[in-house]
Amino acid sequence: MKTIHLIASAHLDPIWLWPWQNGLDAVLNTCRTMVRFLERHPEVIFTCGEAWKYRQVQQLAPELFAEIRKLVEQGRWEIVGGWWIQPDCNAPSGFAMERQIELGMRYFRETFGQVPTIGYNVDSFGHAATLPGLMRAAGQTSYVMMRPQENEMTLPGRVFRWQGYDDGPSVTTFRIAGGYGDFNRISEAHIRASLKDLPDGINHTMCFLGVGDHGGGPNERLMAWLAEHRAAFADVKMVWSSPARFFGAIQDDLSKLPVHTGELQHHAIGCYSVYRPVKVSVRRAEHLLAQAETLATPAERDALDEAWRTTCFHHFHDTLGGTCIPSAYGQVEAQLGGVQALADTLLQTSLRRRVLALPADRHHRIVLQNASDRAFRGYASWEYWWTDGGKWEDHWRLLDEQGAVVPHQMPATEAVQVGMQSRVMFRADLGPRETRVVRIDRNTVANVALPESPVTAAGITVASRTGAAVDLSIAGSGGGLHLAGISVPMPRLDLIEDPTDTWSHGVTGYAESPLEACQWESPVLAERGPLMAALIHRGRIGGSNTLAEYRVYHDERFVELLLRIEWIERHKVLKLTWPMSKPLVDRTDGILGGELVRPSNGVERPIRDFTLLRLADGLRLGVV
Repeated sequence: MKTIHLIASAHLDPIWLWPWQNGLDAVLNTCRTMVRFLERHPEVIFTCGEAWKYRQVQQLAPELFAEIRKLVEQGRWEIVGGWWIQPDCNAPSGFAMERQIELGMRYFRETFGQVPTIGYNVDSFGHAATLPGLMRAAGQTSYVMMRPQENEMTLPGRVFRWQGYDDGPSVTTFRIAGGYGDFNRISEAHIRASLKDLPDGINHTMCFLGVGDHGGGPNERLMAWLAEHRAAFADVKMVWSSPARFFGAIQDDLSKLPVHTGELQHHAIGCYSVYRPVKVSVRRAEHLLAQAETLATPAERDALDEAWRTTCFHHFHDTLGGTCIPSAYGQVEAQLGGVQALADTLLQTSLRRRVLALPADRHHRIVLQNASDRAFRGYASWEYWWTDGGKWEDHWRLLDEQGAVVPHQMPATEAVQVGMQSRVMFRADLGPRETRVVRIDRNTVANVALPESPVTAAGITVASRTGAAVDLSIAGSGGGLHLAGISVPMPRLDLIEDPTDTWSHGVTGYAESPLEACQWESPVLAERGPLMAALIHRGRIGGSNTLAEYRVYHDERFVELLLRIEWIERHKVLKLTWPMSKPLVDRTDGILGGELVRPSNGVERPIRDFTLLRLADGLRLGVV
């Protein structure tokens, strides 16, 4: 006989087809409704996750929270998930996902004296291969998910052991059948779907019941239906249960479970390319907070923790996925803007503390601070404002702490006011959390010998060390890119038809044949100096104007591409297409907190930070 564990739950989107305030109302109403429901039905156990929800009830309805705490102690209300919110499980930064988990776990440990061992993301659109390791590190051994569903990805069973990498840590994972609730449409088919795809020797499964998305949970209509239809399930035993009881029931049979290795991808490809502003805002907030934390004073820690809670709240899968109603995003972006402003203020004030502690110096100084926990290797650009009506003289130099000359270049300033400021660019290599000083030597002796320029520009070709590292030529829509003597084609911009909606349900990729390619004007030399040279290419694709600026740097084996698009297309996607000189064997993609080798088969997959392409001839090319 099979046992169906009936899971009373109420999936709740704090933001989706409503703003966050309405989601907050749904949290309060659902929790109050479920407390009263459990009073009427002592046989039912209610399952609820996400620390954000509990904290809202604790702050706004303390008497209701006390009732929930009592039910938790009685085993009538089960806490699952343990994270701050049900996030998107592909797009956040790896360190930010660690904070997502840590904030939730800390809340439950301090408030309830327990750490949930069951991860719970029943509506997230996909699950990165790094998640089993992150969960195991947090003490979680089990996971409940639903997407991708059966029509989107074949898995070895309803319940299985999931490991992201060969020989990596694993979590016992259950994929929900049908849906994470009955939505007042309870049926025999919904209950029996949970019995499908059970591995041999596994006689337990879970069926999730209750109204969801906007909260609600199980109701009297559901209870009446179950009482009326119990005879229809004579071949199974149905018990009110919880995820912890289910995983406990199969604990002795874990050796019978099949193993899936790799990522769990993925539902709704559109979510990873629509509504760019929220994705940029979350990413910027994550990085600013991570840097501000490295330099914050003890008095600033509480404010940073609250800012992290706001950022992690907007990891929510519909919010970060760009699938909420447009009117909800004004408040989302305002809250993330507040996080960024706080973190930036802390960074700026911490830098000034260091500046004020510097000894006196007869030179003007540029003070650089790397607040990251990783080394910085690149170029700094700084605008110098004049108070005496002067300008940067050709014979001025930059000096490091040891007095050695730091090569510099004078690119165009941002402002068009002539004579008020100058922009200086120079190489800056800083270790983690390192502060460096570059001094401006305004030597009065004219005609100081400057280093020979290693970057050249002639006509429509720019080069770093004349081909030893990089050179680039553009001719119409063609041209070539030469990296350390290896020639590869230039990338191009293609217009792709996109008939899908925001989610792009049921779609795995876009059309291979573009509607048209970008038509370019003649390139123009924009910058030329000892450190960097740049070409600007203006073009048009469809009805949209494009501007591409290609930069090469001294002794660097990369080309930087800056794109500005005035996008006015409808139902189309702009694709950066990079033709390969040889067949593409596979690629290594950056993912949440790690990387993963994937086939190149035309199927869209969420990528973070980089992709490394391996060609048939062994050549490897990266896009960062």
